Amino acid sequence: MNSTKTTLPVKEKFILPEGMIYLDGNSLGPLPKGAAARVQTMMTDEWGAHLIKGWNVDDWMAQPMRVGNLIGRLIGAPDASVTMGDTLSIKVYQALSAALKMRPDRRVILSDSGNFPSDLYMAQGLVQQLGQGYELRIVAPEDVVGAMDDTVAVAMITQVDYRSGRLHDMAQVTQAAHGAGAVMLWDLAHTAGAMPVDVAASNCEFAVGCTYKYLNGGPGAPAFIYARPDVAADMQPALAGWLGHDAPFAFELDYRPAPGIERMRVGTPPVLQLAALEEAMTVWEGVDMEDLRVASIRLSDLFIAGVERACPELTLVSPRDGAMRGSQVSFAFENGYAAMQALIARDVIGDFRAPNIMRFGFTPLYINEDDVERAVEILSDVMKKRLWDQPQYQRKSAVT
Repeated sequence: MNSTKTTLPVKEKFILPEGMIYLDGNSLGPLPKGAAARVQTMMTDEWGAHLIKGWNVDDWMAQPMRVGNLIGRLIGAPDASVTMGDTLSIKVYQALSAALKMRPDRRVILSDSGNFPSDLYMAQGLVQQLGQGYELRIVAPEDVVGAMDDTVAVAMITQVDYRSGRLHDMAQVTQAAHGAGAVMLWDLAHTAGAMPVDVAASNCEFAVGCTYKYLNGGPGAPAFIYARPDVAADMQPALAGWLGHDAPFAFELDYRPAPGIERMRVGTPPVLQLAALEEAMTVWEGVDMEDLRVASIRLSDLFIAGVERACPELTLVSPRDGAMRGSQVSFAFENGYAAMQALIARDVIGDFRAPNIMRFGFTPLYINEDDVERAVEILSDVMKKRLWDQPQYQRKSAVT
């Protein structure tokens, strides 16, 4: 990536509707300029002109590693240790099953109640499939370190709580896991692209994450998986896919894993989505992640102060200390869903998480102080006028 330092924000690199204050990049990032043109080029000049030759002529087969390296630079992973494909749930399953095989004499998967439910569902399904006394042990987030013991095979933790924004200390938790002899698996869905991450320095064995949030890859953008290089050399993937084979086009009847992280590839890479994501990653050229983090905390603190001053009905549920939360702020309100719909109708976009959480993401790539102050003004108006009490905002949509 370009070493020239970028001044934040870089709104001009995104397509954002005029007048909209977008505080939901923690759910779906906006469309980077250039992504649509890149996908169009891929469709016409590559797929259209080259058809199946594109796998070789346009190097589609190397996309998962090439894009993985771009993401690796944002999460502190060395080249050739991150690959792309599938969904985050699939990557959780792959990493979790490989981690369990590394500790065959242990039966406990440790996680916490702040983890995203999908991760827990994948663990529950794997436990049911394996039988043999395997169990998923869920503790409160603050009890994770103390719960590490010699029964734990793998600790599966999401670094940022999707509801409250509470931030786990990656180094501390990983050290505790290793001290207990457990394998460490991090979900970076709400971390990658939101703050500095250094998986290599933490020494964790695995990390996974999605790319449609802070990385702006688009709806359904492929997930990533990282494996520490020494672990990748011997890990045994439960999903032994064709493209994770050492020689896919030898068409051998028996599976023989590819070297390193390549064995975590499963099926055909989503070339269109990877093209959009690869273009989206150019937004990060020159961005200093430390600067991004400072700006994120500043914007979040400004929002908290403004909301608490103007909207006493809302209760902060995120950590007040910016160093203890990710790049989001959450407030509890009894009528939170309806209030959020009223806010969205006025072009301030956040989202809702059951049972009563109004959630706001702060992405310094395209949010500044003026946006925050205006968002507070509009939220205050919604609350003072009880706009959330109007019937049209009470109807629940399929996606909240």
